[in-house]
Amino acid sequence: MPDLDPEDEKIIILARSTRARTQAAEGAAVRDLDGRTYAAATVDLPSLRLTALQAAVAAAVSSGAEGLEAAAVVTEAAAVQEGSVQAVRDLAPGAPILRTDLSGAVQEIMR
Repeated sequence: MPDLDPEDEKIIILARSTRARTQAAEGAAVRDLDGRTYAAATVDLPSLRLTALQAAVAAAVSSGAEGLEAAAVVTEAAAVQEGSVQAVRDLAPGAPILRTDLSGAVQEIMR
């Protein structure tokens, strides 16, 4: 993978930290157009289920973000779930989505 922008490295670190802290299946982080970051983990409640990336996008939107520059998801999965991709694309059609393994090594960049 190519060298990452330091701001992209930051959201990967935030996503990894969130996942590790909560022991969730996934961790995610997004950066909005103002450079603010939002991190979240998988939500798996009886009445509410969100992927980590959906939760991070929801946090950004609920804080007034009008777009995203980039998103990162830390997962053991071989692909980012479609619902996660759609949540990012709803807010930012062209934002890169970085999929990393649990160590933070980038496995894929979706554009």
